[in-house]
This record gives sequence, structure tokens and C-alpha cells, in this order.
Amino acid sequence: MIDYSAALAVARIVQTGSFEKAARALNVTPSAISQRVRQLEERMGTVLIERGTPCIATEEGAWLCRHMELVGMLENDLFKHLPSLGAEPTRPTTVDIAVNADSLGTWFLPAAAAFSENSSVLLNITVDDQEHTAEALRRGRVLAAVTALAEPVAGCRTISLGRLRYLATASPSFMRRYFADGVTKDALARAPALTFNQKDLLQSDWAKNLLGETVSSPGHFLPSTHGFVDACLLGMGWCLNPIHLVRDHVAAGRLVELVPGATLDVSLYWQVSRLAAGQFSDLTNAVVEAARRELL
Repeated sequence: MIDYSAALAVARIVQTGSFEKAARALNVTPSAISQRVRQLEERMGTVLIERGTPCIATEEGAWLCRHMELVGMLENDLFKHLPSLGAEPTRPTTVDIAVNADSLGTWFLPAAAAFSENSSVLLNITVDDQEHTAEALRRGRVLAAVTALAEPVAGCRTISLGRLRYLATASPSFMRRYFADGVTKDALARAPALTFNQKDLLQSDWAKNLLGETVSSPGHFLPSTHGFVDACLLGMGWCLNPIHLVRDHVAAGRLVELVPGATLDVSLYWQVSRLAAGQFSDLTNAVVEAARRELL
């Protein structure tokens, strides 16, 4: 049988980042919360929390945290329908979801806001590349994710959201400097690209689609969706940007498509744990509605 006071202690430590903050949230002493966690770890024979600043969950601890999120959502729903059971929990439930940065910077936040308007559940949104958000689901670190993976992660339900279209753009001055004779393999090998992080393959995918071969471009690393646009406007490099963020700049001539009409579409999916699907139906509906409004 699960020791729920200890499991809640683990969840609060991970949520707040420290034993001390978790103790204050649960109105107990730090030594008491430390003892609960230690006893649970000894019983399970595994470490649940990596002690540090902040404290983070191990893979086993993450699964326990997701279970506590589900318990919290079920309790909220139960109190809503059976108020005679007693007072509702004083602390709202926080659930973890993963979203790719470009979705977060374009269409996803209105969905999150629509969900939050009618729900007491709080969202902890983690950001990763769309090719890697599904990994957080596999490792039990989130209950739902926007991902480029069509195949359902084990234990998850998948809903197609549509396609996010990207334009390869640069400033007019950058185009004159590096692409005066056209977008060729040699030109791309010289022209600095903007890359979100080491996981970002959009620029190389676009170049391979265009030329039929892999091109290695020099580049700047810039982990910001809106920073990509600003850096592009300032002539730092060329990059793939969601069409939502650059179409006005292209129309005004502040940015230029490297190859007009050579777009890149990324299919996106909403994957949600089947265990949480019922409690997440309002969020799922909001995400699907926003995606179908904004994506292709």
C-alpha cells in the first residue's frame, strides 16, 4: 500500500525544488519531511530525489510524482461532485506537460489560458524540441505533450493537431552578403544559421529537402523562438521560423525567404496519458481547438 503522506512529500519537494519549501507547503518540519522521504526510499530500495539546488526527481520519483498529480486531479473532481465530503484541498494540483518551444511561442498559450479559466489545476509547462517532448512522456516526467511523434507512447492516447509551417528567412542585407548568387550548397556552408539547441534539426532538414543532400552550416545557438526572429531581423543568420511570427516581416520586406515557396511543415500531435485522459479532457479539447484554428 502506498504511503501517501510520503508520496506527497516527494511530489512537493520536486515541485518546489527543496525540502524546506516543501515542508512549509505541507506545514511540517524539514526533518519530518526528510524522514518521510528517507523511509519511502528505503522501503522501495531506490532513490526518488536527487538532492541539489533544485532537488529533482529520479526516473522512479518522476513516476511517483505523476501518480500524485493524478490523485490530486481525481480528488478535485470528487470534491466538485461530492462537496459533503468536506473542504476542498487548500493547495491546487499542479500537473506537468511538455510543449515544443515554437508551439509555445505561437498557438499553445491561448489553449492553456482557455483551460485555466475554468480549472483550478495549475500547469507546469516544460519546453523541448518537438522531436524530443515524447521522451518526457516515456520517462514518466509529464502527463501530456505536444510532439512530432505520431506513434503513441506506451500508455498514451494520440490526437493529430495539424502542421506547423516554417519559412526559411534572412534579412535583406544578409541575403546580399551570403546568397547574392543563390542558395547553393557552398553558400549554405558559409552562411551562419541560427540553431535553437543541439537537438534542433529544422535548418538542416530544410537544406536537405532543398538540395537533396546534407549541408553542414556554421551557426549561432539561440534558445528562444522570438529571439530567432529578432536575430534574423538584425542579420545574425538565417533560420526556420514559424510562419505566424514572420509573415508580416516578409510582407513588409524586413525579412526575405531564402527560396520563395520552399516551406517546411512539421506535423504535431497531442499525446496524453490514458490514465489522465479523462481528467485532462478540458485541456485536450482546448489544445485541439486552438491547433485546428492556427495550424494547417
